[in-house]
Amino acid sequence: MSRIGKLPVNLPAKVTCEVLPGNVVKVKGPLGEMSQKIDSDITVTVEENVVKLTRPTDLPRHRSLHGLYRALINNMVVGVSEGFEIRQELVGVGYRVEVKGQILVLSLGFSHEVQIKLPAEIKAEAAEVKKGQNPVLILKSCDKQLVGEVAAKVRSLRKPEPYKGKGIKFVGEQLRRKAGKSAGAK
Repeated sequence: MSRIGKLPVNLPAKVTCEVLPGNVVKVKGPLGEMSQKIDSDITVTVEENVVKLTRPTDLPRHRSLHGLYRALINNMVVGVSEGFEIRQELVGVGYRVEVKGQILVLSLGFSHEVQIKLPAEIKAEAAEVKKGQNPVLILKSCDKQLVGEVAAKVRSLRKPEPYKGKGIKFVGEQLRRKAGKSAGAK
């Protein structure tokens, strides 16, 4: 039995889950509403604030789908109840971020500012910058996959370089640093 797939998903207060025709699981909560189509081989049951998934056989395909869909449903439940947040730090002289509605305006050392239009489900904010600290961009959403994709797109604009660490990195990310050129021994 799948270690992840056999675990039940507990629904917190104010979160409801229902299985619609076509094996579509719909989860509603205080932060929003999400749905996910589940493979027809996997059976989803909701009983007394607990969601359970079962699979018909122990074929490798069924085992992998069992854990996958359990994880996706759990992410939906966590997303509509608590939400997901990703923090990114802009390291570099003159690097700035500004949020104008659903548009991010980033100054990343290019000759121009970079603008990114955010999806409607994403809420962004720029943390207050104190003197001597790097600007921090905070992305929030109930959809874990979407917020991760947007964060990866923002990071790809200026990946951290290995010598000085300049670029956009996740808060708490450990970068592999390289030693720079060393003066020639005479």
